[in-house]
Amino acid sequence: MFLVIGGSGFLGGEIVSQLVRRGDSVRVLTRRSVTNNVIEGVEYCLGDVCDRDSLMSACCGVHTVFHTASIPSISVDWQPFYQTNVLGTQNVIDACISKGVRRLIYTSSASVTFDCKSQPAAEETLPYPKKWLAHYPRSKAMAENLTLEMAGKATGLLTCSIRPHLIIGAKDRHLIPRLLDRAKKGKLFRVGDGTNLVDIIFVENAAAGHIQAADSLKDENSPVNGNAYFISQGEPVNCWSWIDDILESCGLPKVSKSISFNRAWILGTALELWYKIFKLKGEPLMTRFLAAQLSQTHYLNIAKAKNDFNYKPIIAMEEGMEKLKNILKGNSKNLT
Repeated sequence: MFLVIGGSGFLGGEIVSQLVRRGDSVRVLTRRSVTNNVIEGVEYCLGDVCDRDSLMSACCGVHTVFHTASIPSISVDWQPFYQTNVLGTQNVIDACISKGVRRLIYTSSASVTFDCKSQPAAEETLPYPKKWLAHYPRSKAMAENLTLEMAGKATGLLTCSIRPHLIIGAKDRHLIPRLLDRAKKGKLFRVGDGTNLVDIIFVENAAAGHIQAADSLKDENSPVNGNAYFISQGEPVNCWSWIDDILESCGLPKVSKSISFNRAWILGTALELWYKIFKLKGEPLMTRFLAAQLSQTHYLNIAKAKNDFNYKPIIAMEEGMEKLKNILKGNSKNLT
């Protein structure tokens, strides 16, 4: 039995679908009742990573756990990130050990090594930044470290961490919808000189990478055990040309406004301070981390994933983009 924590979400849902298609038994732990897109044969359980009892129950009779649940945001409030992403992951680990789960595959993020400077062909040997400028990557790094530290210990739990970057697809309700929303409101600005390259990954490939890693995580001698892996399409794109392409698919004009990296950084600094002082909810329009993400080159070397668990994208770049743009053309009004 496979357990997918966050299995009703974007990435988790695709992992569930791929496992079911190949004939595996799957259980999903989700915070809300699932009424739409219910997959026949899948067992759905209500629970939360912050609820230890629900985790203990969900892990009964399970041999492999995919932990995809987290809070992705650029909010300046640290506590929710720590509570869910860090303490929640410790709860998952404890439940796995208590119930004899053999394998734990943690969904991390490529941003855990991003230090706000250009990183072409980044490799997993990059350290975590010495100074964190965003709570999300900090919390994901802390959770990743907790997970990987368990590998090879007397508990018998085998672990690995998968670091995708910019997951996109038809059911995305975060990245592209936010992009379109800003564009429609006239709040989308090109940051920097517009030449930075970034990596993306289609959700089908992100899910396949998780499953490929799990299949290779057979025993404590597996090269996958205790390691973190970057995965992507393996074909960096120009960030702003790609964004323009997405906008055009939805009948929206290309990005025409721009702001230098330095000005965006200053604006982000001011807005972060403003939100902290007045304890504002939600996300600032700009942060220092976001300014760097939108202006600096950062793409990944995925050779380690290819070598250690034979990572192979199942959707090629051209095919994935054509499929996505066709969906966006007919559904752009419902994406924001």
